[in-house]
Amino acid sequence: MHEPAYLALHQQGELARRAAAAQARLAACDLCPRRCGVERTTGEFGFCATGRHALLSSAEAHFGEEAPLTGRRGSGTIFVSGCNLGCDFCQNAEISHARIGREVTADEWAEAMLALQRQGCHNVNIVTPTHVVPALLEALEIAAAHDLHLPLVYNSGGYDAPDALALLEGVVDIYMPDFKFWDPDVAGRYAQAPDYPEWARRAIREMHRQVGDLQLDPAGIAERGLLVRHLVLPDGLAGTKSVCRFLAAEISPETYVNIMEQYHPAGRISGDDPLARRTSQEEHEEALREARSAGLRRLDERSARVL
Repeated sequence: MHEPAYLALHQQGELARRAAAAQARLAACDLCPRRCGVERTTGEFGFCATGRHALLSSAEAHFGEEAPLTGRRGSGTIFVSGCNLGCDFCQNAEISHARIGREVTADEWAEAMLALQRQGCHNVNIVTPTHVVPALLEALEIAAAHDLHLPLVYNSGGYDAPDALALLEGVVDIYMPDFKFWDPDVAGRYAQAPDYPEWARRAIREMHRQVGDLQLDPAGIAERGLLVRHLVLPDGLAGTKSVCRFLAAEISPETYVNIMEQYHPAGRISGDDPLARRTSQEEHEEALREARSAGLRRLDERSARVL
């Protein structure tokens, strides 16, 4: 079994130092591209509306993830409440926008990770971790001290800052970001983040630099590497062709990419909005053709849940 990256850092004391360094940045929070600058340790909230501790919505073995994560025993998925994006069509809006969940201490979060390991999950999969990196590192240090040894999956919306990701180098085994939008105008309209495309490109470059292409064990279970999700939107609003060309040319043609088809109107989408309809089968098939034409060789074509 492949030893997860964070164990060596834990044994060296470096994981605890990283956790402390991340916590210090909460004093004028600059952990994501929004750079809100608020004092989160004293109760000030920025865009993500999260303080010092993380809010967790659920922790369970999940069987709807990509096959390399799910395997036969499931991906140990922990849903973090809150988000640094404001996607109008979010299909988990009750978690990301309404922040339904329970605030947990580092010890409680560590125990949630260890419980998933006892259940036999293939990995610990942190969904929407960008805004809680300090709390994640703190909990991981405790869990590692209690023999957590599963690969760690960083499952983000892609709106990540490379300097914050640097705190996770040698910690994260598998990066799984979304690449949601190519056009800044679309990103601004639907996610309140016109700079999303620029930051997503920078983040994915850094993630790939750290972990490389996705590596699987003999049973087809992911051990380390990059996996990118791209949700096809109606009327080409996700910019699929450009996203795929970027991944193939500037990251790697061996990038494992899930071209997802299951968009449907949700959240704040209504009326005559271009996103007020489902993606058609024809649009998904065209997206797959664009991905192949771009030179991507590892496509996961089965549906996966939207994050």
